[in-house]
Amino acid sequence: MTLLEVMVALVVFAIAGLAVMKAASEHLAGLSYLEQKTLATWVAQNQLVQQRLEGTWPSEGWVEGDEEMAGQRWYWRHHGVATADSNFKALDLEVRTAPKSESPVTMMRTYVSR
Repeated sequence: MTLLEVMVALVVFAIAGLAVMKAASEHLAGLSYLEQKTLATWVAQNQLVQQRLEGTWPSEGWVEGDEEMAGQRWYWRHHGVATADSNFKALDLEVRTAPKSESPVTMMRTYVSR
């Protein structure tokens, strides 16, 4: 083989290696996002169950709190939203990784009845 053929082969292998590395890093980033989203959803579900167990009518104002799960602190808040039927109220819940984060990791809505 000539030097030119060897250099072309090295370029082809280098490009293939970069493509594999990019795919692997995107996969790892996706796994991290999926883990964070799953844990935030669990925190939200725990808070919704807690609200239902307390049996209190949701207030219109935001109620805030925090919880630790999987070694990480999660910040949640919820508030009641009036519906057309006075016997039902929507309960919106948001979970964030920081107390004043701009966008929540997850949001949920459920309905509670009197």
